Amino acid sequence: MAVLLEHESQIFLDLFHQDGLVVCARGLGIDRLLLRFLRLYCEPASLVLVLNTSPAEEEYFIDQLRSDGVVHLPRRVTNEITNNTRYEFYTQGGVIFATSRILVVDFLTDRIPANLITGILVYKAHRIIESCQEAFILRLYRQKNKQGFIKAFTDNAIAFNTGFCHVERVMRNLFVRKLYLWPRFHIAVNSFLEKHKPEVVEIHVSMTPAMRAIQTSVLDILNACLRELKRYNPALEVEDLSLENAIGKPFDKTIRHYLDPLWHQLGAKTKSLVQDLKILRTLLLYLTQYDCVTFLNLLESLKASEKAFGENSGWLFLDASTSMFVNARARVYRIADEKLNQKGKVSEKSDVKKENELKRELVLESNPKWEALREVLREIENENKNSEDLGGPGQVLICASDDRACAQLREYIIAGAEAFLTRLYNKTFGKDEKAEEVWIKDRKAVKSKGNARPDTGPQAKKAKLTASSKQNKHKKQQDRTIIEMIGKTEEEKGEQLEVEDNKELSSSQESIIEETIPEDFHVSLPSDCYYGIFKNPLTIIHPLQGCSDPYALTRVLHEVEPRYVVLYDAELTFVRQLEIYKASRPGKPLRVYFLIYGGSTEEQRYLTALRKEKEAFEKLIREKASMVIPEEREGRDETNLDLVRDAKPASASTDTRKAGGQEQKSVQQTVIVDMREFRSELPSLIHRRGIDIEPVTLEVGDYILTPDICVERKSISDLIGSLNNGRLYTQCISMSRYYKRPILLIEFDPNKSFSLIPRGSLHQEISSNDVTSKLTLLTLHFPKLRILWCPSPHATAELFEELKQNHPQPDAETAMAVTADSEILPESDKYNPGPQDFLLKMPGINAKNCRALMNHVKSIAELVTLSKDELSKILGNAANATQLFDFIHLTYRDAISKGKSKR
Repeated sequence: MAVLLEHESQIFLDLFHQDGLVVCARGLGIDRLLLRFLRLYCEPASLVLVLNTSPAEEEYFIDQLRSDGVVHLPRRVTNEITNNTRYEFYTQGGVIFATSRILVVDFLTDRIPANLITGILVYKAHRIIESCQEAFILRLYRQKNKQGFIKAFTDNAIAFNTGFCHVERVMRNLFVRKLYLWPRFHIAVNSFLEKHKPEVVEIHVSMTPAMRAIQTSVLDILNACLRELKRYNPALEVEDLSLENAIGKPFDKTIRHYLDPLWHQLGAKTKSLVQDLKILRTLLLYLTQYDCVTFLNLLESLKASEKAFGENSGWLFLDASTSMFVNARARVYRIADEKLNQKGKVSEKSDVKKENELKRELVLESNPKWEALREVLREIENENKNSEDLGGPGQVLICASDDRACAQLREYIIAGAEAFLTRLYNKTFGKDEKAEEVWIKDRKAVKSKGNARPDTGPQAKKAKLTASSKQNKHKKQQDRTIIEMIGKTEEEKGEQLEVEDNKELSSSQESIIEETIPEDFHVSLPSDCYYGIFKNPLTIIHPLQGCSDPYALTRVLHEVEPRYVVLYDAELTFVRQLEIYKASRPGKPLRVYFLIYGGSTEEQRYLTALRKEKEAFEKLIREKASMVIPEEREGRDETNLDLVRDAKPASASTDTRKAGGQEQKSVQQTVIVDMREFRSELPSLIHRRGIDIEPVTLEVGDYILTPDICVERKSISDLIGSLNNGRLYTQCISMSRYYKRPILLIEFDPNKSFSLIPRGSLHQEISSNDVTSKLTLLTLHFPKLRILWCPSPHATAELFEELKQNHPQPDAETAMAVTADSEILPESDKYNPGPQDFLLKMPGINAKNCRALMNHVKSIAELVTLSKDELSKILGNAANATQLFDFIHLTYRDAISKGKSKR
């Protein structure tokens, strides 16, 4: 294991001696710190739980510890370990990774020896809000164990910028008193890293005139959209809606933060503007990251998409938009001879084709960064020829933004710009004659209504390099996918692109690569994480984002040990990672080439990220100075009120009315909860209110409040899905059959509007597509079903407590025995459900008289033999008896004639 650096040793000792929350700058090695603590506790004598790690991160930590020669490696608790053996598994000690759901259930059912736990390590601690599972685990742990430690780690200082006193609330949920702040400008960090600086070569690449013109156009349109958004929504924070913030990555989250709670009240224009902003931000990203063909493909696909440019989207008709389209096309091709257009119409297709071929000349503007990268690689090659002093040629690592950019660089370096762009053009636009005709018309009158639909090729986001014969067939679907992708967040796009791009782009290059590199690289890395180019010296291209392994870059650095790193795209976290990498290898040379477009949005995005993190740390430093932390915060005695399980105010004391001269004893309230519900935050809030939770596997319902009350909880998305696939109908049948009071709980997200449908979209008629219509039909089918509407899980927990008052407690074994097809029915329900349902559908029978009829009549067959007078006596209503008798005995014609004679 790498030796801890000076500042890392200081952080480690501070946290080891006193529990707390460590907030580091991004890339300063928070994973190295956690790894050192794991190394410390990897022994059977201690039992340490690790929260908030993903399977990929756990795999990385275990691999690192294994390579360090640790014998008692960390273990994982999964569903494969049965409930009976779980207690023994924990008592074997060491470090244990477990999912939050399993830990909550084990704490509640005492399957974990809480008193034997040495401590808990919390990773990504900025996520520990009051109602999340991890906070519930920490509270259960502190209630049962007062001695163990809690140490928390995070490298996301910006996350603490949202909300009021966010850091203080997180520390309260973590039960820690100390806050350790380690920004990049900390004197200990700064002075140490200055001593071990890598050699940095900054190369400011100039954008081409066309690229600069396009960037100006997009920024003008973006600014216009922002102004419109502010005009329609004056309540929005003006500072956050600046152009500088709009080009940064976190902008989507900022917009969602403001608009989600009132999304249902917004007009179509505002919603359209939000969509436009996402599209424009994507265009800026594509302009600097990818080639001219890919950028034009995105533009044409957007224009052709009805979804992108609906009635409300107006930026397509701005002058800046015209300029953007003209310049984007000029980067790819130009029209050679305008005079040819003055000829009369040519009838023969072959002549048209020849004419079109003459008209278009390919320009295929090369990406300026490519040339800069070629120069850098030549320089490295020359140095490596004379590298005897340094112990032979050095390895090279090139880092680009994502898989797509990496694949493009790989093909460019191997095949050259002209060959690569020609192949890409032929695959994308090459044989699409209809598009060619539309483009020529557009060039003449680009300010027209813009409703031409060129048959553009593959959708831009996934760069499907399919044969041109299939282009038109898939066009509509591809355009739709583009807009769906633009609507997603950066993280979601990264996940989706990760697999797709790799498959498509690498398959197109297989033949070239196989010729160039006959042997495989001897690097033990996942195949989707790197692209090799040359074997000697080893040159690897690696994506900065979108890898399935979050520590892929760290692995590459330590396994390849490159002497030269080329940052094709700038990323703050990795820049810091390189500083730590250099400092941990003193004496070994490292040169970093930093390629960036001068005066571009790419440069501004990087500088904004730096500024935002600096401001976040400055705010945290001020908060720490003024923070008031009570002595009992750590919960090591009973004085911490956060550990008290009672949400009632002091005035609402327990009922102390005397009965028979003695005070009534309050019964401990219990709720039976389905295991799958522990993914939500509701069980945590119910437990907080002093109600015991029994986690079991339920087939009918999610929560059993009393022997009679069964609740099925649905979030909005779940409700819509269940209504569409019919699952909710079958769940309501089961609940109505086995419980007297079935309840459907519709729970809303507290950060969004408490409204099921947008304002003004309520339909008068019942529609098969309308959620409210489906709910109406559901209540008609199930008269016993009650619906609870809850704006948040907090409201739900309070409602559950009120529903349980003065009712007996449910029995877990009885609840588990109830299944959708079980024979166990409630004692009061001694009748067969099938005939009972059939009976209730008959005219004259209702919920009130149904029971009386079933008590007197054994079967449907016997019912048919009864006279009208006998039915009258049983039902107690002559009109109902006549309705039922006529339904059974009259034919359709008799019933019609009887109705006419009455009239």
